[in-house]
Amino acid sequence: MTATPHAVRPLVENTAGRFITELQGGYLADKPAAVGTLAQLRRGAGKLPAQTPELWGVTGTDLLLRADRLADNDTLAERAETGYFVAITLYAAHQQSQSTPVHKRGVDLGEAVRRLMPPGDIEETIRRRFVRLGTAGTAAILAYRLREIVSLLRTEGVPLDYGRLAGQLYLAQTPDGMSRVRREWGRSFHTHKADPDEDTP
Repeated sequence: MTATPHAVRPLVENTAGRFITELQGGYLADKPAAVGTLAQLRRGAGKLPAQTPELWGVTGTDLLLRADRLADNDTLAERAETGYFVAITLYAAHQQSQSTPVHKRGVDLGEAVRRLMPPGDIEETIRRRFVRLGTAGTAAILAYRLREIVSLLRTEGVPLDYGRLAGQLYLAQTPDGMSRVRREWGRSFHTHKADPDEDTP
């Protein structure tokens, strides 16, 4: 049975989430294989799969592409691979030299960006970067601008759900998908309420 575009999103989210969770656990336990994989993956941050052939066999993409629902649709498979790849390489850049997990389920990008700002205030420079992200017209521009945001998250120790991000990046490449992703990011940005115990600005 041919998969519909929206049916692929949970596949991308779950596959990326499992891969990152396992990699994160190994990295935080200082396992050499995980540390080495993370270092390799960082080289792809902000890029697309076709730009980084040196990462073939490193990203775990085979776990995604062997799924039956992608077997007969090259377009869906390419979009799924792109969303997955961009998310896991950005995770690798975010986790670098961090002693705590930066992949945290349930933290949407909009919420993460809002946590970069002082409670009850809007930091205009960050807001403009977030707006530019939402206006990205191609997957390549989106990946590049996301790397800028992830750099800020890393500096301030703000986590992000990279499985969810992978699914959103897949969806953003589908017809009218970017508008839906923008709504999700905007909603989580505007509804986030600072937790007094948050260890962030």
